[in-house]
Amino acid sequence: MIPGLLEELFGVSLFGYITFRAVAAALTAFVLALLFGKPVIEWLRRHKVGEDTTKVDSKELADLTVKMGKKNTPTMGGSFLIASLVGSALLWGRLDNLHLVLGIFLTVGFAAVGFVDDYKKLTIPNCKGLTPKAKMLGLSIVAGGVIAALCYYALTTGRDTLLTLYPPFFKDVAFGLASMGVLGVLFFLFFQWLVVVGTSNACNITDGLDGLAAGCMLISGAALSVFCYVTGRPDWTGYLRLPHIAAASEMAVMGGALCGACMGFLWYNAFPAKVFMGDSGSLPLGGLLAWMAVVSKQELVLPLIGFVFFAELGSSWLQTRYFRASGGKRLFTCAPIHHGLQLKGGIFAPAAVPWHEVTIVVRAWIVAGICALASLALLKVR
Repeated sequence: MIPGLLEELFGVSLFGYITFRAVAAALTAFVLALLFGKPVIEWLRRHKVGEDTTKVDSKELADLTVKMGKKNTPTMGGSFLIASLVGSALLWGRLDNLHLVLGIFLTVGFAAVGFVDDYKKLTIPNCKGLTPKAKMLGLSIVAGGVIAALCYYALTTGRDTLLTLYPPFFKDVAFGLASMGVLGVLFFLFFQWLVVVGTSNACNITDGLDGLAAGCMLISGAALSVFCYVTGRPDWTGYLRLPHIAAASEMAVMGGALCGACMGFLWYNAFPAKVFMGDSGSLPLGGLLAWMAVVSKQELVLPLIGFVFFAELGSSWLQTRYFRASGGKRLFTCAPIHHGLQLKGGIFAPAAVPWHEVTIVVRAWIVAGICALASLALLKVR
């Protein structure tokens, strides 16, 4: 919106460069989050939209939450985070780019599902929000619509690359699903649905400590912004033997908005947090991260790019399956992993001293940074 107007009014070509607009989107989202954050937090506090420890499954965790003074900390901070992200993307992104428009639609749709979930938790006595089936249905409808639109666009314009999967480590190996007919397209739809909804839930599970989800998202989002930009450059993709998606670079602008919004949210969410993210923030952030991976054809590298998120998701999934299969035994001290470290000091066995929340978060950021750098190294390895 802004780039076209500025170029038209002043004839300044600088506003047409994606790198400039990505930085501008990050700065704009950061400032918006700072501006929106304070009044939103005050409004949430006045209306007592705070953490309800009675709705936490673990009594030990609920007691720790009360002990650390988090009981009345406002939640639903994801509302101003997502508003800043989307507002910045609308200002600096090209709205004639399908990938960007679908990314905005996905983000807003997932935010709506998360908002309803948070609202029910906080306003209805003894309610834990949407049921798992209802939440999954809402996410699936939004994700399915976005992925189906991408499939339709790819098939009607002959852009088969959009429906192709590219495994890492191999230069000339690709799985062209469009050439497999209806079954190939259906598999693409299912696989990408799994990527988007799974990553959304992974971010949701990770959102449990001050600054954990937002900090890791900032790091992973920055890495995927690089992937999106490189994927849209024919010279770089030609040299690196990567798939070229001409319109993918525009998603780097939204990636910049994602990073800026997370930085602004961290201003208020850093320990001790003045506000929590809630499902209204974690679900759309995870969905957008996955969408950037889909657009840049890095779906198979996404578990490395967002390693912390998938480790948290995997620990919860394994704990549940092992508990049922073993008749009540636990594989981990507590799942997800960050709560095991927080309560027990260890993942598989209790330690003498539990980890402090800040220690867990900072070390998670370090792990996220290492994995993000490793994923970027695959650009050259491939």
